[in-house]
Amino acid sequence: MNSGSSLNLSSPHGAALTAAEDIQGRSLWQDAWRRLLANRAALVSLVILVIVGFACFALPHFLPWTYEQIDWDRMEATPPSIETGHYLGTDTLGRDLLARALFGGRVSLTVGLLATFVALVIGVTVGTIAGFVGGRVDQALMRFVDFMYTVPLTFFVIILMVLFGRNFILMFLAIGCIEWLTMARIVRGQTLTLKNKEFIEAARAVGGSTAAIIIRHIVPNVLGVVIVYVTLTIPQVILIESFLSFLGLGIQEPMTSWGMLINEGAAEMESTPRALLVPAGLMTLTLFCFNFLGDGLRDALDPKDR
Repeated sequence: MNSGSSLNLSSPHGAALTAAEDIQGRSLWQDAWRRLLANRAALVSLVILVIVGFACFALPHFLPWTYEQIDWDRMEATPPSIETGHYLGTDTLGRDLLARALFGGRVSLTVGLLATFVALVIGVTVGTIAGFVGGRVDQALMRFVDFMYTVPLTFFVIILMVLFGRNFILMFLAIGCIEWLTMARIVRGQTLTLKNKEFIEAARAVGGSTAAIIIRHIVPNVLGVVIVYVTLTIPQVILIESFLSFLGLGIQEPMTSWGMLINEGAAEMESTPRALLVPAGLMTLTLFCFNFLGDGLRDALDPKDR
């Protein structure tokens, strides 16, 4: 009996059955994770993002200088030195470039993540309600989205600054309140394709409420598209924050961000090129990695490629 079982498992038919059971035993997310691990560009990008995030959030605590601390003995830009603890040198005000670049990355990544979270919550909520409820609710919400598209981001941020003043929380709220528009349209389109499916009709037949159907059935089925769009929204938000900070509408001193550091480095480019190259290089590397990761997630979650 044992030898017969071994013979069956080693036969082509037995191997095919085992492979079929393996495929059937994997969920959508398990299969997507396997496909993502097979994508080298996305996997390397994910590792680099983890390293950059760890460096920006943890490494400043172990540096001898803080991002705002001034070395009064080196009030002009100085070259890198291990003895003084300025591993990338200082800027024209005697502040450590490495500490400022890492802290600026912390601020830029935080704004990117928080603003994307705000856009995610608003966009998914509006998109699912508009697509599932339809009718006048859909028309009203989509016309509001069209109106918000006509409002320039810079003008919107200036109005908020006049009303509430400049602060860190205002920055990611302002960007998040603009970036949810495209997400709402994407989620609405996905919801329209799902609302007439058999499992939605079955949920209606058993007495499921609109809110319950949206939370339990619609939202989980649009998560794949939403996750991909989130990975592409984060670098876009970082670019917007950098642009606003470059114009002087973003983060205020003594805080800093990659956009502010690039603005400061551009003024010192001839005398201290590393003051521009370090934050610009870190931001470019981060943006590339987010885009490669987004492409990898899109391929991994695309059911047509299975």
